[in-house]
Amino acid sequence: MPRRPADGYDPIAIVLHWLIATLIVGLLVLGFVMTRQSIDPALQFSLFQWHKSFGMLALLLAAVRLIHSLTVMRVTPVEGLSALERLSADAVHYLLMILAVVVPVAGWMIASVSPLEIPTFAFNLVVIPHLPVPKSDAAEALWTTIHAVLAYSTLALVLLHSGAALYHHYVRHDDALTRMLGNRHRAVKTSIEEQGP
Repeated sequence: MPRRPADGYDPIAIVLHWLIATLIVGLLVLGFVMTRQSIDPALQFSLFQWHKSFGMLALLLAAVRLIHSLTVMRVTPVEGLSALERLSADAVHYLLMILAVVVPVAGWMIASVSPLEIPTFAFNLVVIPHLPVPKSDAAEALWTTIHAVLAYSTLALVLLHSGAALYHHYVRHDDALTRMLGNRHRAVKTSIEEQGP
């Protein structure tokens, strides 16, 4: 696939990246909080509904991001990377995009296979229909485990991705991070580098 010039992601990719990143972090935190045994049942129900609502929003945005990534020219790799580093960066990038879609789908499956048939009230506006799948306690337990494993995998990759971005910014001093912050931040960084100490 052709690649974009090295100096930038397009605004759509940047906005989607940060929106999805914020949603993922928020959903992970909410997931930890809402599954505590000591939480009030009424509050827990409300948190589950918000978790599912934002999860569906994350799914929608992640699907748009994935389609956008496959239909626009890709940004060239950061200069100075070895072949292995480029391969690793691409692998993490695509795994995160795939997980951003698969994790919410797994959550949707939990609600869909549950014999309790608890509806999902998306932001208290509309009811998200369940997927047409057989319902059973065993299936619910299976998909709950799958959802949790995928969520923890996402957390690990997010930490790896964030650490790599900070390493590139503060140690290697390249534009791996600033290119995802937009042209204004890249211009400021370039100006500072040109001025020197």
